[in-house]
Amino acid sequence: MSDKKMTSSRKHHLKSLMLSIAANWIVQEKKDIAKAKEDYMSENCPRPSLSGDHAGLMDTCRKLHALIDKVDEERYDLEAKVAKADKEIEDLKIKVVDLAGVKKPALKKVRMSADAMLKALLGSKHTVNLDLRANLKQVKKEVKEEPAEAVGDWRKNIEEKADRKKMFES
Repeated sequence: MSDKKMTSSRKHHLKSLMLSIAANWIVQEKKDIAKAKEDYMSENCPRPSLSGDHAGLMDTCRKLHALIDKVDEERYDLEAKVAKADKEIEDLKIKVVDLAGVKKPALKKVRMSADAMLKALLGSKHTVNLDLRANLKQVKKEVKEEPAEAVGDWRKNIEEKADRKKMFES
């Protein structure tokens, strides 16, 4: 039978049968749920006795309202306690994070040209084209040449330095 293909009319017929069976199951399930609700209500919630006068009904209503108010107060108190506990939990979480500290990542060495550094500091709008190395090469140490006669007279130099020191002290 696996060699033969099923005709399309046979497929449609089987499909319609499956859908009708599923629809019957859904209807039966809804009836079962309604019956279960009725059974539960009859067990746990007996019918209110409406026998009595108007004053009895008013008294029952007052009792119900008092119970409702009491339950509302308890619910409000519990909500306040839960909110307070939630706030304490958040504060403790923040304290835990503060005590643990934030781990700073290790800094990486980055090779950057002087132009790139200046662009990063000044922004991309300011383009500075400075060749710092060329400027450094232009600066040369000046060799201080002293006359030969000044080198020999060291006592004179010491006296001049002493005079300068006196100027600063006064």
